[in-house]
Amino acid sequence: MHEFNELVQRSTAFSLSALDEAQQRAVDALQTSAATTLVKTLQMVQLQKAISAVGMFSIFDAILQNQLQCKDGFKEAGKLLQSQGEIELKENFSNLQLAVNVLKHGKGRSYNDLVEKAATLPFRVKLPDEYFFNEGDVSEISTLVEVDDAFVLLCAEVIHAVSVAVRRNS
Repeated sequence: MHEFNELVQRSTAFSLSALDEAQQRAVDALQTSAATTLVKTLQMVQLQKAISAVGMFSIFDAILQNQLQCKDGFKEAGKLLQSQGEIELKENFSNLQLAVNVLKHGKGRSYNDLVEKAATLPFRVKLPDEYFFNEGDVSEISTLVEVDDAFVLLCAEVIHAVSVAVRRNS
């Protein structure tokens, strides 16, 4: 596998740093102005994090399909992780796949699966009776999975670990 696993971690750190700077400038400006553009900037930062998570998983799927010569790279990678005894990594990878599906498609089977295990996930899922993750947070966008820096970093870390495991098998 080419250097995607390394690049994804570096590009994630770079993107989050740039987004953090934009967010901080908007927060600082909000101290003296309530301009709508500043609130929209904060929302844009959140949206960009969700786009980054979805994008890195989509690209990784294509790389896995090519590397493993299959139609479903995630499924084949899951089989490899299982055969290597990487059960926790397989579970984390599967949970993130579900989360990305929820970000892309909204409510459905993936969302229901995540809700069932919401208490044990390393990220937050908006439960059916919740309207906000943080009520009053003007930066919050309408997603069913909370996409904060920790979530985006987790996506990159798990992709890196899965890449290493797949490479071991090659």
